[in-house]
Amino acid sequence: MSAIPFRQLKPRVRLPVRAALRLAPLGDIWHKPALSGVAALAVVLLALLAAGRLDLTLYASAGAMCALYGHGLPYAARARALGWVVLGMLAGTAAALVTAALTDSVAIRVAVAALLAGLHKAACDATRIGPPGNVVLTFVAASAAFVPGQRLADVPLHVGLGVLGGIVAWVVGMAPGLVRPDGPERIAVARALEATARLVRARDEARGSEGTAGLVPAHAPGGAPWPPVARASQGTPSPPGARAPQSPAWPSGARGDVRRTQGGDDHQVRHAAAAAVNGAWQTLLRSGDRRDGLRRLLVRAESAAASAGGGVDADVLMAWAHDLRKGRPVPEPPLCDARTDAAERAELDGIAAERAEPAPVAGARWRVPFVLVARWWRVVVTVFAGAALAGWGSMALGVGRPYWAVVTAAAVFAANTTMSWSRALQRVLGNLLGVALFTVIVPVTRWGAVALIVAVLAMQFVTEAAITRNYWLGSVFVAPMAMLMTEFAGAGPVPALVADRWLDTCLGAAAGLLACVLVPDRRAAARVQDGLERLERLVGEPLTEGRDARDRLRGALVELREAADVAAGEWWSATLPQERIAAAERAGHHRLAQLSA
Repeated sequence: MSAIPFRQLKPRVRLPVRAALRLAPLGDIWHKPALSGVAALAVVLLALLAAGRLDLTLYASAGAMCALYGHGLPYAARARALGWVVLGMLAGTAAALVTAALTDSVAIRVAVAALLAGLHKAACDATRIGPPGNVVLTFVAASAAFVPGQRLADVPLHVGLGVLGGIVAWVVGMAPGLVRPDGPERIAVARALEATARLVRARDEARGSEGTAGLVPAHAPGGAPWPPVARASQGTPSPPGARAPQSPAWPSGARGDVRRTQGGDDHQVRHAAAAAVNGAWQTLLRSGDRRDGLRRLLVRAESAAASAGGGVDADVLMAWAHDLRKGRPVPEPPLCDARTDAAERAELDGIAAERAEPAPVAGARWRVPFVLVARWWRVVVTVFAGAALAGWGSMALGVGRPYWAVVTAAAVFAANTTMSWSRALQRVLGNLLGVALFTVIVPVTRWGAVALIVAVLAMQFVTEAAITRNYWLGSVFVAPMAMLMTEFAGAGPVPALVADRWLDTCLGAAAGLLACVLVPDRRAAARVQDGLERLERLVGEPLTEGRDARDRLRGALVELREAADVAAGEWWSATLPQERIAAAERAGHHRLAQLSA
């Protein structure tokens, strides 16, 4: 296998502005984390209000905010994931509280908060827990590190309140399963059907109109260039040392957002369909033995994507997806030609045999995330450097809350330098507008405790809707919510709060971006080479039937596109062989169609 003809390393500066600020369509499941987060926080805040101890909000909300996680996972997997998130949240909070109790040194507190930020980032990226990622964990831990007057004897009580909040979050997160136990699986398969329908429609239009290209997504959620498709394969970690993608994959929340392109091929639409199908299989394989109807739909979608027909067109696929989202009975695919029926039955039999195999040993399964985190040392070091630099800079300027700078620096770190720039720009703009919103609503919140609670819950709810459209829009509501949370411990002067937030945001964004620029991902191009060689090797293998061959090829396509998108956004990297990558992707999609036919 020939090596990629990489040319000499050279800087390439990409600082998109309009693309970074462009609004995407509203996410398809934004209401799920929104309602869960509001419900868990409401239980905690109202209980503290009844007890007359709203000053303990930070500790109880640490556990309650875990209700924001895991909404794309089947309920069995969600139960485990929420348990680990609560454990990680409380471990970081406990470490921060102990630090606050043992030392009054702001520099040491900043260092501990920055180290926790790096560990949170590595853990979330390695396990691909999904949104809201490391930011909530880091915000709570960094805030706890700067609690004034913290005593060591109070740490058990405060952590205990976090445990109670975590229990509330776990119950709230699992409660929808009592009504719709297959909800996450339905959403995952619906996304795959919708992405496949776009592919089928694009292919039909290309056949019917000479020289007209297919339909591709206009832009990814968040307004950034086409993002790495990491969310489609939540169970497959990225290579060690890579920055995990931040923007959600297109099939997850941008239904119907398409535009016509001139003179290009449809490899992006094919990639989106492959990623959505891959993500749906990952979800179904975690869901046990009771989703056979959904598996039949997904197998039929594979047949449709492979030009095998399967007796369905794009409109039928979209109708099936609509039925799944609405909770209607799972559609039954119609009979089709004998060859396709036989291939689909063979695949379903293979899936059943795979599910019958013994599960991996529990101890080995739980060790995997810790091993992955240990390999992500570069992420830990880079986030620590940026967060510590931001916190110490804030301390040197005499800002009252350096932990806000730490959180901003940690939030800026993204999949590559270009995405980090976009995130920094979004964070600064969103916080500027958020500070203005805070000055408008803070007089109302000081009418009483109930008004403050209502304002916080409203900000939490709106945040989950806004952030699916763009990170900057979500930050408009995150910033005032974070500032209002400080009011539970006692009202402070508004001008000081506003100045602290604005200075810390600018310092954190600058320091985080500087760390990303000074420590670029120099393995990015090598991962493209590895992914390209793997895909070319799989395409060159003799044509064999079986689900394993399709899974390996589909995974290779997703990994190559992810690696190429990450490498293309680094400002200092080798020039990528774009023509060879595109040719390999076309060949891979063609071979995938042959394997699925």
